[in-house]
Amino acid sequence: MSTSDTRIPTRQRAVANAGGAAVSTRSRAMVMEARHLLFTVSPGAAWIIVFLVLPSVYLMAVAFMSNGPYGLPQMPLSVDSFKQLSGFGFLGWSPGNLYTLLRSLWQTFLSTVLVVIVAYPIAYYITTCREKWRPIMLLAVVVPSWTNQVIRTFGWMNLLAPNTPLSDLASTLGLISPNMGLYPSNFAVTLGLVYNFLPFMVLPLYAAFEKLDTAQVEAAQDLYASPLKAFWHAVFPQTLPGLLAGVVLVAIPAFGMYVIPELLGGGKGMMLGNLVATQFSGGSNWPLGAAGAILMLIATFIGLFAMRRIGKRLGGGEEVVI
Repeated sequence: MSTSDTRIPTRQRAVANAGGAAVSTRSRAMVMEARHLLFTVSPGAAWIIVFLVLPSVYLMAVAFMSNGPYGLPQMPLSVDSFKQLSGFGFLGWSPGNLYTLLRSLWQTFLSTVLVVIVAYPIAYYITTCREKWRPIMLLAVVVPSWTNQVIRTFGWMNLLAPNTPLSDLASTLGLISPNMGLYPSNFAVTLGLVYNFLPFMVLPLYAAFEKLDTAQVEAAQDLYASPLKAFWHAVFPQTLPGLLAGVVLVAIPAFGMYVIPELLGGGKGMMLGNLVATQFSGGSNWPLGAAGAILMLIATFIGLFAMRRIGKRLGGGEEVVI
């Protein structure tokens, strides 16, 4: 056998060894990447499973059970809770629960719109302040939310009670009857929701204003655009991601709010969260409460989907992803 014949197998073995080493290196890299992905994703996935998926599955199971003699769920499976939620009871159909759902949607919509109207100028003003004052201004907006929500709500109860300056002013203007208070009322619930969720709108809008390209605003002004048109065509599209993030942070918890309607509504402004809580406590009808909670989840997902579509239609880019 010649020398060239002995070299060919040797080269083949070298190539094979190099190929095997490359495959082994890629395999180790893939294993390392899989481990890194596992350690990165696992905490978030575990959080979602424990605090979202499992409670939702439990509520789903309870909602399709029958109501026991003490309000606890029991077999057999039934859809009576959803019939009761839609208003059908022993005495026929009643619109009470439907009114509660519509009131929840209206209070959520009204409160979110008012929060946006109030938060936009606040966030813009903070952005235009000197840089050293901005953290202080943001703290002034955020610090009240660090106190307990119940305490803040009791504070509004004292401010809106009869014979207080605000109630006397409303009585003088003819908005309420003499010696009546602004609380309890739907107005008090809306005011409490706006006050409670204002920081959740100001912060994402402030972050959006920080990235504002002022050259576009100046270009609109150079083209003699009115302030309203300059805002709509130059400012609004740039702040849209922050606005949508704020709407999600405000609308979702406002829709299921319990404390503020319970204290400031005084039974006149019951929302869906109060209906659910009542069924798990005083009403003693767990399946009906679970059906109401599932309705809230479905409404939340529909709202998120609608916000995504609206954001796309209003010109939001890929960053408008909820």
